[in-house]
Amino acid sequence: MKRTISSLVPLFLYFVLAASCFGQQNILAIKITEPPVIDGNGNDPVWNRTDQVITLDKNNGLSIAVKALYTGQNIYILIRFKDQDESKSHKSWVWDNARSLYRVGYDREDIFVIKWSMVPDPVDLSIYSDDPYLADVWYWKAGRTDPAGYADDKMHQLDSEKDRDALELKSKSGKSIYLTRTGDTGTSAYKIELPVEYQGDKLQRHVNRRPGGSRADVRAKGNWQEGEWTIEFSRALDTGNLDDVQFKPGKKYLLGVSRYEIAGRAPNKKLSQPLYGTGDINEMLWLHFSR
Repeated sequence: MKRTISSLVPLFLYFVLAASCFGQQNILAIKITEPPVIDGNGNDPVWNRTDQVITLDKNNGLSIAVKALYTGQNIYILIRFKDQDESKSHKSWVWDNARSLYRVGYDREDIFVIKWSMVPDPVDLSIYSDDPYLADVWYWKAGRTDPAGYADDKMHQLDSEKDRDALELKSKSGKSIYLTRTGDTGTSAYKIELPVEYQGDKLQRHVNRRPGGSRADVRAKGNWQEGEWTIEFSRALDTGNLDDVQFKPGKKYLLGVSRYEIAGRAPNKKLSQPLYGTGDINEMLWLHFSR
């Protein structure tokens, strides 16, 4: 994957965004000395020191509450959103008796995405944007990463030039754009196991493990209770890795959030969650650091 964007549009196009974006809000990260425990409960008193921001995921009309804190070493993000049930299984192996093999099931896990811009000027972080960009993406996955206590650390690159393995999409103005999604260097919090012989009608497809390298930068833990997910994220302000956004108090950072995986897919009624894979960034958010 390309790590730089050689085909960025002229700077004036970036500033057109202020008039064309869905909206924007500011999130204030309050400086603290005692960090919260990343357990998915969100009940540490320190979270009461900052106000929440409510943003709307227009893909499904869902309101999402966001809070932020930081210490001299780490940033902490608290997310809450309504969900009628807890979904933790993902693409289970389902036995096909007629073919005597396992096929991928239609179950899909709950997922949440925080997407950070890695370019210096404001851009539309939608995957249908007319602005090329590079983004640091934190994917929390209820079945694949949560058991290990992490989010999957990835990157998005949107460009006007096609790269190998890029997905071709149509931008908001109708031009061809290309999305490349890659994992950070290192190992993920899960791997796929493929059973050769019959072991039951339905089997777990992914085996959890401790991630490594830059892909293990983001700690995250979720907890579903009484129709609501609470997810806590933490990461070093500066990881020292080129595939991560680096935070410096005193600066502001553009981000967006989404309830579903950002993959450019159409709704699929066969899935346990038909909107899975259709997620996108709707509202532009700016993270600021308090002094």
